[in-house]
Amino acid sequence: MTIKLIGLGKMGLNIGLNMKDHSYAVLGFDVDETKRNQAKQNGLNVVERLEDFFINKKEKHIVYLMVPAGKITENVIEEVSGFLKKDDIIIDAGNSNFNDSIRRYNSLKTDEIDFVDVGTSGGTSGARYGASLMVGGDKKAVNQLNDLFTKLAKKEGYYHVGKPGSGHYVKMVHNGIEYGMMQAIGEGFELMHHSGFDIDYEALSKVWNNGSVIESALMGYIHEAFKKDSQLSKLEGVVDDSGEAMWMVEEALKHKVSIPVITQSLYARYESKDKIKFSEKVVAAMRNEFGGHATYKKE
Repeated sequence: MTIKLIGLGKMGLNIGLNMKDHSYAVLGFDVDETKRNQAKQNGLNVVERLEDFFINKKEKHIVYLMVPAGKITENVIEEVSGFLKKDDIIIDAGNSNFNDSIRRYNSLKTDEIDFVDVGTSGGTSGARYGASLMVGGDKKAVNQLNDLFTKLAKKEGYYHVGKPGSGHYVKMVHNGIEYGMMQAIGEGFELMHHSGFDIDYEALSKVWNNGSVIESALMGYIHEAFKKDSQLSKLEGVVDDSGEAMWMVEEALKHKVSIPVITQSLYARYESKDKIKFSEKVVAAMRNEFGGHATYKKE
């Protein structure tokens, strides 16, 4: 069984190398020639054209998507599905909206093509050495992929959540929680920044990440950022939002569920365009450490 991996960016390349480490045959593709060449330099086999994946029409095709959510995912699925046959599988492991995933599942089902949605967490390091995977889809399709998901995930880091769309739904909730946690860490450092005390943030974040009740991966990421830039002086305090928290707020309004912390953390990202607050520098630095998300450098 060869996994056809589409999307060889920071996450996709690392997922591909993780597959290779676990003796899976993997073929990669990306529209960007530079990324294809980088994958080849790292030992992955790649194809130069998408249609080259599907030369053998008799084999079972498993297509693993690691591409940006939205229109790009939509276009790739539309193109790929034309090459697929009954019981082939498309896995969307990006940050798609769960409503889109349900729609895509139903659309592909008419052609008897299976669709599995995967929420992927753990950043680039997790993708490379053991991710957290939240999977939605029909049991029959997911059962065929259990070994793959188990090996790609950290020990006990893979869970078949339930029916189609549920994997991306819980990933949406996960990312909303992440927003709130990051905002709390950022605001704590903001207060210390104005305290008048000469606090070594690198040393403090190291202590907090060794035995304190707020020890966490996020605290580890900001510790790594402070090691590189003790005052985050090279960063602007601008934090992009990737959409999941907004979808979560919309769901909360629909179901009349109160989520004030997550809602406020989303608003804080909108407000961060003022570039001033130290808290937003902290959040931006954390996001860059775990996911390679864009930061904005001071000119």
